Amino acid sequence: MSLPRHSSFSGAEQNGTAHSPTIDKNIEDDDGAQQTGNMWTASAHIITAVIGSGVLSLAWALAQLGWIAGVVVLTAFSIITYFTAAILADCFRNPTTGKRSHNYMEVVRAHLGSTSVKLCALAQYSNLVGVTIGYTITASISLVAVSRSNCFHKQGHDAACHTADYPYMVAFGCLQIVLSQIPNFSELSWLSGLAAVMSFTYSTIGLGLSLAKVVGKGPRQKTSIVGTTVGVDVTSIDKVWRVFQSVGNIAFAYSFSNILVEIQDTLKPDPPENKVMRKASLIGILTTTVFYLLCGVLGYAAFGNDAPGNFLTGFGFFEPFWLIDFANVCIAVHLVGAYQVYAQPIFAIVEEKCHKKWPNSSFITKDHQMKVLGVVYPLNLFRLVWRTAYVILSAVLAMIFPFFNDILGLLGACSFYPITVYFPVEMHIVRANIKKFSSTWVWLKILSWTCLAISLVAAAGSIQGLIESLKTYKPFAS
Repeated sequence: MSLPRHSSFSGAEQNGTAHSPTIDKNIEDDDGAQQTGNMWTASAHIITAVIGSGVLSLAWALAQLGWIAGVVVLTAFSIITYFTAAILADCFRNPTTGKRSHNYMEVVRAHLGSTSVKLCALAQYSNLVGVTIGYTITASISLVAVSRSNCFHKQGHDAACHTADYPYMVAFGCLQIVLSQIPNFSELSWLSGLAAVMSFTYSTIGLGLSLAKVVGKGPRQKTSIVGTTVGVDVTSIDKVWRVFQSVGNIAFAYSFSNILVEIQDTLKPDPPENKVMRKASLIGILTTTVFYLLCGVLGYAAFGNDAPGNFLTGFGFFEPFWLIDFANVCIAVHLVGAYQVYAQPIFAIVEEKCHKKWPNSSFITKDHQMKVLGVVYPLNLFRLVWRTAYVILSAVLAMIFPFFNDILGLLGACSFYPITVYFPVEMHIVRANIKKFSSTWVWLKILSWTCLAISLVAAAGSIQGLIESLKTYKPFAS
């Protein structure tokens, strides 16, 4: 069973688009299934996807960039992300037929053709796979932090308290195997709502702990306009690599464009989906940016240039241990939902292609009605086998590469430019029929090329950090 499908068309023409056909409200879009999403459910999906493991590294990122550059980079990423999300929302319906798109690749195919679709597929699904691996790592790190926090509380802050994260990755994977049997994206609203609450909770706890540390009586941590100091905190070459990597971490914090189309496909057709999606994107990005700035600024003020890579699991805080435990449990619960938000498009595209290739295979297409706790559930054997295999693979890869900041930076660097900037800009140029070398075209291209350069340097910094981490890495050590 694939992503939510095909509701009635809106009677209104999509605002903000060029060449958008007038659509009869009575025309059924493909199979006629009903979408039930609205601005608030879409906002919940976006907040769930955006406020994730990225928020945990922002104090470290500001420590590398400093007060001015850190705040400027965070704000710039939020503005760029909202702008491209808004023009992507206008591309949701096919400019020729007026039919809704069901995933990011369908939007690209409708506007840019089949060659671009292949590039889009590579960028989008590589990122989705990477994020599920990254969330497995982060969830396990948070659960390990709970164990270590209790140990520190009992044995003192100088105790070793070594704890392996692999059992927690296995437990996280087992839970995801169960949740992955949720048939499609439309049925994730309850999980996204819970995850969004969790994200607010642990972000707020982190903010509160940071603020308490800032206003407390202890010694003030060293901060500066330029962040870590060359010759004191880091070497000159390390400073360059860390700045690059921190930009990648911030880019990852805003990586959600790859699931925007799937989220928009859950919306009811009236009012027009693009209007609702723009509002949902604004609410989601504005909310997360406020949290990001607070977490980054207060985290940097609390820890200074020695800010840990993850400000809730790096043990800049030790007490109250029960509150730190609760915050880390909230992170894990949030990432349980966020994993599904990113995994469902992967599940859907594979299942859709298999349905088309083997339409007569009962193993692939037939649902077996099962009663679980009084609720009838459609069990599909192919979905059970394929999704279980995927979750196991992502957990194994997380065990092989358990490097939080390096993985986040690399994922952000690789996904931000193609998915968040390049394809939305190119599709907007085609849809709005913007003339080549016009002032609008030039500014859009400057934006695109600038973001490409930023992504390249961020990727270089993250790869260098990954190489350094691998030099001292001991597999399956605690």
